[in-house]
Amino acid sequence: MAEALYHDPALAALYDDLNGWDADFAWVDAQVRPGDRVLDLGCGTGELAAHLAARADVTGVDQAEAMLAAARARPGGDGVLWVAADARTLDLDRRFDWIVLTGHAFQCFLTDADQDAVCAAIARHLARGGRFAFDSRNPEDRAWERWAEAVHTRPFRTASGDASVATASAWDGATEIVSYRQTYRTADGTRTSTARIRFAPRTRIAAALAGAGLTVHTWLGDWSGAPLTSGSPDIIPVGGLTR
Repeated sequence: MAEALYHDPALAALYDDLNGWDADFAWVDAQVRPGDRVLDLGCGTGELAAHLAARADVTGVDQAEAMLAAARARPGGDGVLWVAADARTLDLDRRFDWIVLTGHAFQCFLTDADQDAVCAAIARHLARGGRFAFDSRNPEDRAWERWAEAVHTRPFRTASGDASVATASAWDGATEIVSYRQTYRTADGTRTSTARIRFAPRTRIAAALAGAGLTVHTWLGDWSGAPLTSGSPDIIPVGGLTR
């Protein structure tokens, strides 16, 4: 999972220009109470974690040092415990009231074994009465078909001026994996990255959670709180420990 977007400092610096506060962050923000212990897995550049740290005890975990460097440097970053680690093998020897993965980070876990391992890590760190939530794009929505229609170019702004990112993708139905290549053009030059994400069905996600000793209380279809249906853009399990 060593994608350049996350590990190249120059690309990590563009992450917040492309991915700002959105409905997933707002949903989590509404759930967390003052004093809650929060584990943000795949915290990236730390926008959500730093925001929550104003009222909660927050730990942010990411495998990419370039992303964590940006997280530490952001306003409020000194209020978060940042940990460089792989979520699949994480063992912090402490429990949390909330464990979240936002931004479709769960889709970076490409195999059944990867997904089983990260769900086991959630169970290992979840307090009795605590809750977890994460999102994964719903394969029934077939978003990759819209992505594959053409190379999509998206303009955005950086501190250096106008920029754009062009994305081309390909779907492998046998593995449920989309591979995509992104070309970033900024005032500082052109850089490329490649990445892969998995569109796991609800049944696979449910099996990984159940196998880890986790129970889903609610299946959401997007971060507005709508229930999951076949046409929902996302699969969002919200739940806790089974035993």
